[in-house]
Amino acid sequence: MSKYYTTEGIVLRTYKLREADRIIVLISPDRGMIRAVAKGIRKTKSKFGSRLEPTTHVSMQVHKGKGDLDLITQVETLDHFRTIREDLNRLTKAIAMLEAVDQVVLPVEPAMELHRMLLGALKTLEGNDSALVTPGFYLKLLALEGSGPIVDQCVACGRTDVVAFSTEEGGVMCENHRIGIPISTSAVDLLRLILGGHLGKALNEQESAATKEVEKIAREALEFFLERRMRTTTLLDT
Repeated sequence: MSKYYTTEGIVLRTYKLREADRIIVLISPDRGMIRAVAKGIRKTKSKFGSRLEPTTHVSMQVHKGKGDLDLITQVETLDHFRTIREDLNRLTKAIAMLEAVDQVVLPVEPAMELHRMLLGALKTLEGNDSALVTPGFYLKLLALEGSGPIVDQCVACGRTDVVAFSTEEGGVMCENHRIGIPISTSAVDLLRLILGGHLGKALNEQESAATKEVEKIAREALEFFLERRMRTTTLLDT
């Protein structure tokens, strides 16, 4: 059996290993999470250059390690997402999506749809710095994981005229059963667009009070699902 494999992936994060090396964490469509060493990447004349930075989409050859760390031997950049990396606002939104994926993707298990979603979100963010790119991604991620909030009707009784959103109950609530936080009709409409297959239309919405409601709901719903606070929460709030 070959000790090498070829795959593609999106870099989620990196961290130092020894003096010149770095551990690269990626999501791969066929292998899920990959943790691999890029030797000498921190040297000026590294053969990897800047090709293994967060958000970068790459094709690579990897040597399968004996433990949980593989070794990257060759890398080809498929997309730098340069516009994202040169814009702090876009980069902050992208890093938030990478963090979310890092929390749900598993080693070895294929992640075809999650990889496709993340790649699509980064391509969208490259051309459209919409306020709803990251919240929309969070909500679609929750739906993919089987924990998408119910937004078309009251969780408790099925009424469609709703006035609140409850993270604990997993969706919107009517006047009779309201718990959680108040939600405007405009925000409900946006949630229904995002989770009803019309994300592209929602992304055309200008930043407003309603988009901020959706941002808050999406983030809190994801953090409730993950049972942890997102590190990028503070950055997104600035």
